[in-house]
Amino acid sequence: MFRKVLIANRGEIALRVISACKELGIRTVAVYSEADRNSLHVRFADEAICIGPPRSADSYLNVPAVISAAEITDVDAIHPGYGLLSENANFAEVCRASNIKFIGPPPEVTRMMGEKSTARQTMKKAKVPILPGSDGVIADEKEALQWAKEVGYPVILKAVAGGGGRGMRIVRSPEELPAMFQQASTEAANAFGNGDMYMEKFIERPRHIEFQVLADEHGNVMSLGERECSIQRRHQKLIEEAPSLMVSPKLREELGKTIKKALENIGYWNAGTIEFLMDEDGKIYFIEMNTRIQVEHCVTEMVTGIDLVKAQLRIAAGEKLSDIIPKPVEIRGHAIECRINAEHPEKFTPSAGKITAFNVPGGNGVRVDTAQYAEGVVPPYYDSMIAKLICHGADRDGAMNKMQRALSQFVVQGIHTTIPLHQRIFEDEEFRSGQFDTKFMERFLARQQGS
Repeated sequence: MFRKVLIANRGEIALRVISACKELGIRTVAVYSEADRNSLHVRFADEAICIGPPRSADSYLNVPAVISAAEITDVDAIHPGYGLLSENANFAEVCRASNIKFIGPPPEVTRMMGEKSTARQTMKKAKVPILPGSDGVIADEKEALQWAKEVGYPVILKAVAGGGGRGMRIVRSPEELPAMFQQASTEAANAFGNGDMYMEKFIERPRHIEFQVLADEHGNVMSLGERECSIQRRHQKLIEEAPSLMVSPKLREELGKTIKKALENIGYWNAGTIEFLMDEDGKIYFIEMNTRIQVEHCVTEMVTGIDLVKAQLRIAAGEKLSDIIPKPVEIRGHAIECRINAEHPEKFTPSAGKITAFNVPGGNGVRVDTAQYAEGVVPPYYDSMIAKLICHGADRDGAMNKMQRALSQFVVQGIHTTIPLHQRIFEDEEFRSGQFDTKFMERFLARQQGS
């Protein structure tokens, strides 16, 4: 096992990794920006090093600064968490060159799966169902028109290096395609430094379903079931749950076997998530892979009893999955997660500032992952998520009722949060029925405005 690990991240995920390391007897090193000097991940790490000013580009995304901190503190490994450098293949390569273990997949595989069109073709070869779309990168508007005619409108243009909804456009006619192609490409180039685009058939009312996987460095792969992530706003997830009401035990088993074979073929290891869209007829299609731990990994932990971050650390240390998870994985009960964001619940605008009061709910089956506290400051420089509230029940109704109770006891004062929004969602009949899709929030907000 590792002697010392540096966490190249901030906030709740940094604190989450620190907790897992402590339970495994691993010393930890936190890196932080000047804005995060008083963060809990700094307080609870064994060592902490400031790596730059507040902006992520000057601190958390500054690879030389992170590597220098790792070398100064003489760590064995780096855990990247999610976001920031977690899917940066170049960073993983620098770790390898510096003889520091990167807790994640090989950089070659990260690069392959991070390039969306290449990932599509890789999964297609492995017999994983994919949406109809272009064969790789589209050269220009003319080729885009040809593909759209073959695929059939509506189509969606996507950036090959995209994420978070940037570099995406839904196109419903050939007349609007050239302008939207240019807009999406320019947006992607500005956001990711890569304006390459590809195309897929657009499903009007899909569900977003993802499968959690673990793989060791000895060629063994395991699927830990699926999560339902259809409650989204602007392609950003708000609520996740496990298992999905729409995935039967038969589909879960069949898709798990297909995913297992696909990841064995590409030499994947550590944690990862395969994301799918399910159409109105229940057919499921691969859209992308995230080669890291996910924000919503907690709901899988709650229904399986498996600590995914500890598993990441043990896999990276060379252990076999059969030793980490010796028994078959069972899905027990139902878990739901709410992302608590520092945002105005109606305007969805960021709400940075000082937290004057902070009380988290507790009780059986209630979990809160956060790095915030009373008198703590939410800086304006980073993602707005300040906490994750996860509730587990014997079934979905039990988990929802527990979540409603927990939300009512979650107190954050001094800033605006999305807690009131979550409370209204959990009172909504469509949400409670489970018969929703990724367009739920549009309909929900329209109902709220009309009431």
